[in-house]
Amino acid sequence: VNVVAILQEFWESKQKQRAVFPSEGTVRYESLSSLGPPFVSYVTLPGGSCFGNFQNCFSRAEARRDAAKVALINSLFNELPCRRITKDFIVESVREAVSSTSGNFKDADDPSTSIGAYHYMLESNIGKTMLEFQELMIIFQLLHWNGSLKALRETKCSRQEVISYYSQYSLDERMRSHMALDWITKEQESPGIISQELQVALRELEEARKAGQELRFYKEKKEILSLALSQIYSDQAASSSQDDQMSLALHGYH
Repeated sequence: VNVVAILQEFWESKQKQRAVFPSEGTVRYESLSSLGPPFVSYVTLPGGSCFGNFQNCFSRAEARRDAAKVALINSLFNELPCRRITKDFIVESVREAVSSTSGNFKDADDPSTSIGAYHYMLESNIGKTMLEFQELMIIFQLLHWNGSLKALRETKCSRQEVISYYSQYSLDERMRSHMALDWITKEQESPGIISQELQVALRELEEARKAGQELRFYKEKKEILSLALSQIYSDQAASSSQDDQMSLALHGYH
């Protein structure tokens, strides 16, 4: 069975039905550079959901097939009625959230609480599938990790205002660049914090991949932190080059 071809055909058929995500795209594969096995491959679906091979693979082709298999299973599972956000689904999800956080069910009607914000987000996305809803949730997970949500709360923005604002955006290069700049600022305040966070993100990504879980949150963290580090090294190299040029200019002057 050609799993890679089946996965491609599945998403092409959804595009023809216009049942695709707001951020349309194709199925994309990415293989980690490695001199030898085990090889790692990621597959990103339209909408941004990401999966990887969870088995030890001894070739890049095998890793790609294994990643495609995980992505296909999740794509098909996402089509089931139980994965679509309905009134009943919302009630059950809020009940589970209350139970897992030892919160209060009455908080669901108060958007200023975490449970209330989650309830509001579910209500705003009724009719969508969980993979579609997850695209929005990833943005808020990253904003929470990045410290942006805390900063917005300090400016007296309500949770509803924040949700409404970021619901209009998709996670793109511009948003990643802004988050990377935030981490560069953190690095200036606490040298070494980016490297520490990157090690955590890489470990989480590896553990989630081997468990067959959805990977986008961990992979986005890795990309944002790597972008911040590359920018810092680029600035340092540019600064060093300018110093060398200045030294040469002064030497010539003398």
